[in-house]
Formats: sequence, structure tokens, C-alpha cells
Amino acid sequence: MKKIASFTVNHLTLKPGVYVSRKDPIGAETVTTFDIRMTRPNFEPVMNTAEMHTLEHLGATFLRNHETFGDKVVYFGPMGCRTGFYLLLAGDYASRDIVDLLKEMFAFMKDFEGDVPGAAARDCGNYLDMNLPMAKFLAKRFYEGTLCALSDESLMYPE
Repeated sequence: MKKIASFTVNHLTLKPGVYVSRKDPIGAETVTTFDIRMTRPNFEPVMNTAEMHTLEHLGATFLRNHETFGDKVVYFGPMGCRTGFYLLLAGDYASRDIVDLLKEMFAFMKDFEGDVPGAAARDCGNYLDMNLPMAKFLAKRFYEGTLCALSDESLMYPE
């Protein structure tokens, strides 16, 4: 069986950043999949499910309500390896095209106060698995340590 594209990325040299994972033609449209890598794979601890679940709720709520990108969001959700998130947008984009959007989103998440959107039994299948303080910590760390210090190395997959 052929190895899928995401398994061909060298995870031993991959660092936190914003990467175009793939571009798929869907009819006349292109869907761009972004790899929002928050932790360094195989070198630092992965994120726990509670904080990832919280970031997913906050991020999805922010993105779907965004004035410019809201109607372009196809999906936002966690990677199974728990080192980051995937964001799928309708359109043909480069990593640099969404840096400002991600800065807005991670600022929203790091500063969020109140009840996590959708964190209720009626709205979510595992609403008790949330950790807002840790989610805010991780959002702040990614915002300050990666998004505010982006280099070309943080925007292009390593060879």
C-alpha cells in the first residue's frame, strides 16, 4: 500500500510551525490542508486530550465566526498524534496567507475567559474532558514562541 503524504514528512526534523500539508482539487475548487504543528514531534510531550479538546472547541468557534474566513472553513480538528491541528480551507493558499488569521485565533484562545463554547452535555459527546487553563497556556506558548517569531523554516516542511 502506498504511504500517504503526511507520513512522508520527516517528523524527526519537524518543528512547530504552519505548513501546507496538501492541496486537493474538489470540482472547480481547491481545498488547502494546513498542518498547525504546536509541539515538536518525538522530542517534547504531546498535548493531553482535555486541552486539545478545549482548543478544538475554541478554535472551531472562532474560525466559523470569522468575518473573512468563516465561510471558507471546511474543518478544524486535532491530529491523532496530539502534536497539533489540521485546518482545511476552501481555496488555494500558502502558509503565509493564514498567519494573521492564526495570530487572531491563538490570541482569542490564549485570552479566552468564560464558558468554553459547546462544553455542555447537550452540545458535546465528551463535554467533561476540557481543560481551559492548560489550553490557554498552550495557545499562549504557540502564539508567542512560534506565530510571533515565524521564519521560512516554520512555514515550509523540512526536506
